[in-house]
Amino acid sequence: MPSLWTISKVTYPPFFRFGLTARGLTAAEFQGLADVPPELEWFANIANAKTRRAYRQDVADFTSFVGITRPEEFRIVTRAHLIAWRKDLERRELAPSTIRRKLAALSSLFDHLCEQNAITHNPVNGVKRPKANNNEGLTPALGDAQARALLDAPPANTLKGQRDRAILATLLYHGLRREELCKLRVRDLQQREGVLHLRIEGKGEKIRFVPVAAKAARLVKEYLEVAGHGDDLQGPLFRPVKNNSTGTLNKPLNPASVYQEVVRRYGQQVGINADVHGFCVHSLRATAATNALEQIKQIRFCKFDQSSSVLRIK
Repeated sequence: MPSLWTISKVTYPPFFRFGLTARGLTAAEFQGLADVPPELEWFANIANAKTRRAYRQDVADFTSFVGITRPEEFRIVTRAHLIAWRKDLERRELAPSTIRRKLAALSSLFDHLCEQNAITHNPVNGVKRPKANNNEGLTPALGDAQARALLDAPPANTLKGQRDRAILATLLYHGLRREELCKLRVRDLQQREGVLHLRIEGKGEKIRFVPVAAKAARLVKEYLEVAGHGDDLQGPLFRPVKNNSTGTLNKPLNPASVYQEVVRRYGQQVGINADVHGFCVHSLRATAATNALEQIKQIRFCKFDQSSSVLRIK
């Protein structure tokens, strides 16, 4: 009797033959996954936990509004359903950015259904979305004096104070998100063409390199010297200074603690919390962006001024 792998004189590759002897899924599990609706497949394939959580809420909002109870019912949704939902979101006075995100979540789902040939077109296409406010950011940036006061707030003679100064400088000068800061490892301080850079893992696992500001580099170096983990290249850059529950210090900080115990704590101490409505970690990111734009303007002005001088000399 011919072997299963040589029927019709077809020779299957070794990895395919190996699959039958080292199966990871049972036949029932294999069939169960084959029967997963594409709607659920789309959700399971969202890698970022925060995006998955936000999209879950957005899709749940829509299903509650239109009365969908089964995944397959998404395939009969029309543009009219989505326009009615958008009008309900506007009636609830949700922020334009929130409405845009909710529509983007549904659009992503319907794009996936199109790819799977479950529907013929994306009903979100053509649904008018609120205009984004691109003229001015909504997150307040700090002034120079406020930024200096915040940087000077942590005590310089304690390990926690030196760590917190390094954290605030990293946020203020480089515009990191708090999750990005907590992901930093000692090895992410890298020399590139003679300049110290931060290797930052951002959203979507995208890597970017940012030159380290001189003051931030000094504060981080001082912190590492006192903390004593500068040679632990694989370990987290910023770590707890105490852990009353397990005693483990070789672990990254929690993004929530960066917000509460560093940014908000020192903001309260120097009066920024009261003076700057909506002050948060993103305010430090906005400050970094604002300063970068100002530097670009100054460079352009200098170039213009030099050109003007040359023209006058001629």
